[in-house]
Amino acid sequence: MNVLFLCSRNKLRSPTAEAIFASWPGIETDSAGLSSDAEVELSLDQLEWADIIFVMERRHKAKLVQRFGRHLGDRRVVCLDIPDKYGFMDEDLVSRLERSVGPLLRRDRPKP
Repeated sequence: MNVLFLCSRNKLRSPTAEAIFASWPGIETDSAGLSSDAEVELSLDQLEWADIIFVMERRHKAKLVQRFGRHLGDRRVVCLDIPDKYGFMDEDLVSRLERSVGPLLRRDRPKP
């Protein structure tokens, strides 16, 4: 399963999520930002690669739909409602991501 994490600037939240879930069996991860000054700005290739997309805030989902809506197809987009108040690999952020994303990845992962 290809999992894409999005935030604004791809500096703290989405790279943390990418790092946390990268070692999960059967999961490939990537991350990007939706702002023009993002470390890695979201590309159409990344979007087409993704099976499921996690955004950190509702405004990210709105921006994603506005810019790439016609390319989303039937991809699931999940809003995590995680505010921009955490540092990279912040313990509280890691815990929050594991609690919110982990169960969804376990449930949606294809069976071998």
